[in-house]
Amino acid sequence: MRIVLIPGLMNDGWVWRHQIGALSRIAPVEVARNDGCDSLAAMAARILDDTRGPLWIAGHSMGGRVALEAWAQAPERIAGLALLDTGAHGPRDGEAPKRNALVELARREGLRAVAREWLPPMLSARARAEPSFVEGIVAMLERATPAIFAGQQHALLGREDRTALLPTIRCPCLVATGDEDGWAPPAQHQRMADAIPGAALRIVEGAGHMLPVEAPDAVTAMLLDWLQGGPGGSAQAPA
Repeated sequence: MRIVLIPGLMNDGWVWRHQIGALSRIAPVEVARNDGCDSLAAMAARILDDTRGPLWIAGHSMGGRVALEAWAQAPERIAGLALLDTGAHGPRDGEAPKRNALVELARREGLRAVAREWLPPMLSARARAEPSFVEGIVAMLERATPAIFAGQQHALLGREDRTALLPTIRCPCLVATGDEDGWAPPAQHQRMADAIPGAALRIVEGAGHMLPVEAPDAVTAMLLDWLQGGPGGSAQAPA
């Protein structure tokens, strides 16, 4: 058994730092690296190629989509899935121009400029009011490069619609988001949880899209619950 934590767009292990210690008491933990792949399927294939045995995979944002690709490629390897602040739908009308505009902004002005435009609607009101917290996220984004950002945006624009895959999931599955997530809202996660047999839906009050760092204790608790006998528990989790 091995636990794989998959970061989201431009994210790295910083976003999972609060969970790694507690989860490592259960099984070895790895943080996936998405850089250098031109599709979500390639990101998932690299995880599967670089590991052995059964995997409990938790994916955040883009990482949740990569987790679904891992299920599509090797369901027999996946012991559990946790899908945080994510989605299963394909590209939507008008999505490509918005993503491409951010890529051009990154090339012209750097990733701090992207963060200024991108972050506010992503975070809860409480998180936006904490300058040190926001700066931690910006510093993480700046550890990427405009080329990495462009490659991952390309992968997202080329993603498949995976809604038809959801009913095939036959492992313990946790679906979670913050009630202030404007990018991947609760209603979207409700639909996903309804489509996955036996999935548990957790909505964390007072948290936005960056759930693992906005509500670290709640996320750690729900992941431990998921690992130790399935998601279970209440449909609501305090931040």
